[in-house]
Amino acid sequence: MRLVSLLPSATEIVYALGLGDDLVGVTFECDEPAEARATKTVVVGGRDTRGMTPGEIDGYVRARMAAGDDLYTLHADALATLAPELIITQDLCRVCALPSGHVDEALAHLGCRADVLSLDPYTLAEVLATFEQVARASGVPEEGRRLTARLERRLAAVAMRVAGRPRPRVTVVEWVDPPFGAGHWVPDMVRAAGGEPVAHRGGRRSAATSWAELAAPGPDVVLVTPCGFHLDGAVEQAAAVVPHFPGAAVWAVDGDGLVVRPGPRLVDGVEAIAAILHPDAVPPAPPGSIARVR
Repeated sequence: MRLVSLLPSATEIVYALGLGDDLVGVTFECDEPAEARATKTVVVGGRDTRGMTPGEIDGYVRARMAAGDDLYTLHADALATLAPELIITQDLCRVCALPSGHVDEALAHLGCRADVLSLDPYTLAEVLATFEQVARASGVPEEGRRLTARLERRLAAVAMRVAGRPRPRVTVVEWVDPPFGAGHWVPDMVRAAGGEPVAHRGGRRSAATSWAELAAPGPDVVLVTPCGFHLDGAVEQAAAVVPHFPGAAVWAVDGDGLVVRPGPRLVDGVEAIAAILHPDAVPPAPPGSIARVR
């Protein structure tokens, strides 16, 4: 089956299912595994925001959305040339990827008859369920069940190691200018790692808030996991977070790699957060995934 992925997490799912050879098109943000962007046709592009501050990125996104403009461009000619049979997209977040409605319109315009699968999970359990969705739609349902079972075993191992231990209160900062607290599946990840999430919007889209609201519950630990950034960017942005949480330990986390993309690496994220919260009970996180800022 000829597959096209229009979001980075779907690309990761496709490779985790062993379907990398069937993937023919990706987005400019599909950087995991590295061979995806290096060897596949890029069918969705967008503005390169490297070098912009978080506030500048937020202003750019808000201005484009207020004007009704798209943040991403679908290269329809490239899509038509690839003749996909299944296109994987989303309606979860207009800031993260092209909405499925735009894909349907493009296919109608091109006369393509590909199936479109929209992945829109809001909880960790729903994220795990999408792996089997992709597997079924791709004709390999058993691979989906095997992948999910492997990840569930790893989550169970973390749960066993942290069971009965005190649960630190955790605030997750997903963006710093303006501040956003944890939404979607992130609070579930904190719970799975043996923490108690506070100041969160679990199962809902994250939204702009204030530093006072994020700090009000008095967290023991603050995790800085900015969307669109890996560990270096998280460490840099944590400098703006530290002054607002004088009594908490502040950690930077590879946001794109471990937290914000709803793919298989969320389980890596749970293990990494557990290593922060319960370092004497779980193995240390891999180098380059987390860093203590204060």
